[in-house]
Amino acid sequence: MWLNDISDLVNRLKQRGARKVALQFPAGLKRRGAEYAAQLRAAGFGVIISGDPCYGACDLALDTLSHADVLVHIGHTPVDERETVIFEPYPVDFDIAILANALPLLKEKTVGLVTTVQHIHLIPAMESFLRERGIDVRVADGGTRAPNRGQVLGCSFAAARSTQALEILFAGTGVFHPIGIALSTRARVIALDPLTGIAQEVSGDALLRRRFAVMEKARDAESIAIIVSSKSGQERMALAERLVALSKKAVIVTMREVDPDELLNLGFACYVNTACPRLAYDDQVRFPAPVLSPQEFEILCGVRTWDDYAIDEIV
Repeated sequence: MWLNDISDLVNRLKQRGARKVALQFPAGLKRRGAEYAAQLRAAGFGVIISGDPCYGACDLALDTLSHADVLVHIGHTPVDERETVIFEPYPVDFDIAILANALPLLKEKTVGLVTTVQHIHLIPAMESFLRERGIDVRVADGGTRAPNRGQVLGCSFAAARSTQALEILFAGTGVFHPIGIALSTRARVIALDPLTGIAQEVSGDALLRRRFAVMEKARDAESIAIIVSSKSGQERMALAERLVALSKKAVIVTMREVDPDELLNLGFACYVNTACPRLAYDDQVRFPAPVLSPQEFEILCGVRTWDDYAIDEIV
């Protein structure tokens, strides 16, 4: 971890003429804030830490940055480039040999390989491991929101689609990413958790059944709010304006945090989420009313067919 040597970061901060530095961490790294601050203060910088929730590079602490010269955002790669923001990765290693657990599940000779930002530095080693075992590995460039080879985000699966492989191996924790990959690519997806060693085939079928039930609940809604995020990398007003034109019942509502209590207070019968795509898929049980993705709303409005269902991505 770079805590052992911050010279590169210090040089970049000095090149930008920074004197006061704002630090931002995702939830899993917040407890490292004091260590990071101590190292930077020892290097001569003033430091201020954002204590607000952070859900990714799309959720920059711009309010905290207003009190500093540069924001150092830990743990993610940029979804857009900003002169006053430094994106500092937080690599997490694992034993490459754990990939052997996924081999019995692979059926194709050609396999696409993807992972999340924490493990992208291991992509070359993973490629070598699989090729040595006779697998034709394809690793594609990421999109604008996931700039590294083989990198996927919860809102961008371009690196998986671009492999054009019939089978995708995802190395990372959780099932949301591989489910999204399955729905985005229509490929067979094997998910390997490199921390537990558990490998499994993942499909989007269960998610589709749940989403169909949510859409049916929303079908006769008398009031619809099209949610637009005010966060730096989530704001999709142009999309919201296109969606609101599809229904006379719809109105645009701007929010920073899409919170169940706030949706309850607003009182709409249905919400369409143009903020972080994961909100509709991951948090539906927490919300007081159906929360649809843009594509699901298009299906209800008759401008998209169910056969053309697509998982929401930010491009």
